[in-house]
Amino acid sequence: MYAKIIVLRFPKETVNQPIVCNLVKDFDLSFNILKATISPKKEGLLVMELSGHRKNFTRGLNYLKERGVSIKTIGQDVSRNDEKCYHCGACTAVCLTGALHLSRPDMEVVFEPEKCSACELCVAACPARAMEVHLNSKVQL
Repeated sequence: MYAKIIVLRFPKETVNQPIVCNLVKDFDLSFNILKATISPKKEGLLVMELSGHRKNFTRGLNYLKERGVSIKTIGQDVSRNDEKCYHCGACTAVCLTGALHLSRPDMEVVFEPEKCSACELCVAACPARAMEVHLNSKVQL
């Protein structure tokens, strides 16, 4: 499962089309609307968390771009402070993408940031507070 919070800007030509509905139907993606400002015959703005399998996620973003929708991510990254981490494994139980997992046989927690969707579930689960969120400037997808 892959998830990102994205900001969509719809040109006035596409505001009345069921574009987000098609993300669910055609690409098997799920979404949670966080903010919406869409008016008929005007540009629309939609902030949502979009999730699904990475391949479908990428296909869905390409579909949006083909429809003239501009896409930006809410810039945030999750990182691990290796000095604080004592490899208890609590974060691995909540990591939906597999970015955090146990290396066997040494039972150390491995963090693969390229797999991380920045959902922040690990931040709340970490008793050592080793998982940290860093806000970045918005990045164009």
